Amino acid sequence: MVSNLGWFLFLLVGLAAGWLAGKITKGRGFGLVGNLIVGVIGAYVGGWLFNFVGVSAGSGFWGSLVTSVIGAIVLLFIIGLIKKN
Repeated sequence: MVSNLGWFLFLLVGLAAGWLAGKITKGRGFGLVGNLIVGVIGAYVGGWLFNFVGVSAGSGFWGSLVTSVIGAIVLLFIIGLIKKN
């Protein structure tokens, strides 16, 4: 079972990842609030992708942030492709 602090830290990392992903993708984001939501969802996507490929970005805060940012960028890319159609 994940503690309340664990969920809080997960949300903080996801929010930071969404903000960073929005800055990295420049113009493909959904505004601040949208990017923050994408970042939280991207944390799950990044975790799944890294697990699927069998790669680890490391542990702790920085590893989680890297994983979440990459997941958020991938999610923004996929949403951008769907949005264009």
